[in-house]
Formats: sequence, C-alpha cells, structure tokens
Amino acid sequence: MKKGKLLISLVTFLVFLSSMALANGLNLNGLGARAVAMGGAFVGLADDFSAVYWNPAGAAQFGKKYFGFSGFAILPSMSYTFDMAMVDATAPSKVYPGGMAAYYHPISDKLTAGISVYSPSGLGMKWDSADFANLSGPPNFAPNPNIKWESFVFMVTASPTVAYKISDQVSLGAALNVSYASVDLAMYAGSAQPYPGVHVNLGQQEIKMSGWGLGATIGVLVTPSEYFSVGATFKTPSKFSLSGDAEISGFPQLGLEDMSGIETEITWPMWFAVGVAVRPIDGLVLTFDVQYTDWKQIDVLELSFEDPFWDATMALSGENEMDMFWESKTQFRVGAEYQVSDSFALRGGYYYDPTPSPDRTLNVLLPSATFNGFCGGFGYNTNGLALDFTVEYLTGKNRDVPFLKTITDPDWESAMPGVFELSVLTFEFSVGYKW
Repeated sequence: MKKGKLLISLVTFLVFLSSMALANGLNLNGLGARAVAMGGAFVGLADDFSAVYWNPAGAAQFGKKYFGFSGFAILPSMSYTFDMAMVDATAPSKVYPGGMAAYYHPISDKLTAGISVYSPSGLGMKWDSADFANLSGPPNFAPNPNIKWESFVFMVTASPTVAYKISDQVSLGAALNVSYASVDLAMYAGSAQPYPGVHVNLGQQEIKMSGWGLGATIGVLVTPSEYFSVGATFKTPSKFSLSGDAEISGFPQLGLEDMSGIETEITWPMWFAVGVAVRPIDGLVLTFDVQYTDWKQIDVLELSFEDPFWDATMALSGENEMDMFWESKTQFRVGAEYQVSDSFALRGGYYYDPTPSPDRTLNVLLPSATFNGFCGGFGYNTNGLALDFTVEYLTGKNRDVPFLKTITDPDWESAMPGVFELSVLTFEFSVGYKW
C-alpha cells in the first residue's frame, strides 16, 4: 500500500493507459459490419473478410480472391456528476472513426494467404473545460475553467494471415498481429505539498506517447455438416512498449523541468473464444459465442521518466507504479442472420460485456461500464459484391464511486468520486468483393 500522493493526475494517467490497451468501455466490440450485426458471435462462422479478427481459419473457405473494406463511427454519450464539487458535466458530442481493409488470395485449393489492416481502438473523451473548473484547482486554489480534460487513443494493427484446409471439415488459420498505438492525454495535474502547509498548483498536464506491440492469433474451424460448424480462437498476449513526452506546467515551481521523456510497457491480455453456428432451416443462421479475456494479468503498471529528477520524485512518492485490480471477464454473444432472398439478408444480435475495471480505478477520461449490446443490420449481395450496414447500441450500467471511499481507503485513491453514465452508438458499413 502506497503512502502519500504527489500527483492525483498520475494515478488517473495509469488507469487511462490500461483502459486504452485493454479495449473495454468505448471501444467497438468487433470488426466487420456483418459480424457486428450478429452480436459479434462470429467465431464459429467466420466466413467473410473480417475472419482474421474473429477466427483466421475461416479464410480457408473463400476459394476466390477476396477484398473487403469496413468503416465505423463511434459516438459515445457520457455524463458525470459530483455533487460535493458542484460538477454536472455532459461530454460534447464527438465521432471517433476507425475501419478495416483485408485482402485474401488462394495459393491452392487448400491454402489461402491474406493481409489486413484494421483499427481495434480509435476513441477517447473530450469534456468542456468550464464544467470541470471546480476540479481544476480546489481545494487549495481557485477554480480554473481553462484546464483541458480530454483523451484520444488510436491503434492500428497489420495482420499477415495464412489458412489451411486440412479436409473438407477442418481448417486451421494463423495471423501475426503487429500493432502501433498512439495516446494523447490532457487534464489537471493536481497539486503537490513539498513542505507542511505549502501547496503548489501544478496546472495543466499533457502526455503524448506511442509505440509498438506484437502478438498472434490462432484459430480452428470444424464443419461436420452443412447445418453446423464450431470454431475456436486464441489470441496471445501482446506487450506494448510506449514512449513519448510528459509535460506538467507547474513543475518548475518545484525546481523540476516542465517536460520529461516517459516510457511504459502495457500487456494486452490473452483472448480465447469458442463459437457455434447452426442452420436449423434454409436461409437462417444462428450463432453463439463465449469469449474470455484474461484481464487479471494486468497487475502493476510501471512508469519510467527520462529526466532523473522526475524519475526520483515519482519513485519517492510511490506514483511510478500502480495496482490496477483488473479481473478476468467473459462475454456472452448471440446472433442471427435470415436470408430474405438470394440477395438480401436481415441480421440481429446481442452481447453482454462486463467491465474488467472496478469502481476503485474509475475516471472520466476513459471510463468503462458493464454493457448490454444490441445490434442490427442488413446486407445485399450480387455478382460477388457484398454491401453490409450495421447499427450497434451499448447501454452501460451506471457507476457510483463514493467520495468517502476515495479519501479514507488507500485502495480507492486512484478513483474519481461521482456518478458515471455511459452509452455508445456505433454505425458501421462494409464492402466486400470476390472474383
């Protein structure tokens, strides 16, 4: 248990980074308009260009050259209230875009190779500075309506892929995942107390970091008959090495430079999923997935600073590392597709997505919630061309962080007290072509 607290904002930064890497909260829970419309229950089907994300073994089914493109827009809606500080804030509307492009090429009747580029993360949060004035200065300084409170995350992954058909019933697939992540953060830096009774306002904090991560995906797809298929996918942990600059405008008052290089490592945890697809009648496909993420491997996040005085100051205060308290979670997903005609299909789906982060690490820059996800869409196919459109709505369970806990329990010192309300609306379209 750490003693003392130099920077309130550093703790929030740690939580922010972990949320960025672990794809919960505001992230799109899947890629490909068709797959998302079916609730992301796609591991046991994986028969379109998004297969590399869900189950790369599905690429062995294609048999033709195949190009696909998907674009999505995430529209988060969030409010935060903290009555004791008279904060009642609603995040301004903002769109966070992303997408996917993939190409598959049959090498032989059994072997297919492919390459894809996609954005599993592309989101953030921006608040009206005036709404957070009472948190940007007090209790020791006057409210400051000019402090920025915003975050933005961008991640892109490139995945070369191979899929091999062992028999007409069994296929294997594998992908190498090379990812680049970029993180921007701005918020109030809090205050420091270098001597008893002396408080220093640290002003604005801004952090920019980026770096690379490497992992792999392995999948198997078994189709005993035309009416039934089952798949399983394993994604290895990926370690990201991030580096960049941290700036705190008030640090010169402590005799420190206002900027330092910063580094950290974050592990994107293992993901394992099993899915089933059933065709009970002509034209109807029902899918069911169970998807497990080993969040509990996120234990302690450590920061190192290029400036030796920054590094020593953070180490002395104990703020160079943070217990994350993550818990492993399981998602349950169901989906359906009904082929109304040879060219037109209707789709729907649902999934339950429990948050891995407890209330004691919650903050406003990249919050998370336990979501119920409702999805629907349609598709049109003709002469090898497929057009798909999806709407996804995530309704989050409200979270209430008690103020008393944050000031009396050291395990809660990184949380922001208040009530968090979160929902997410996502639109996605896809275009695919086989020849």
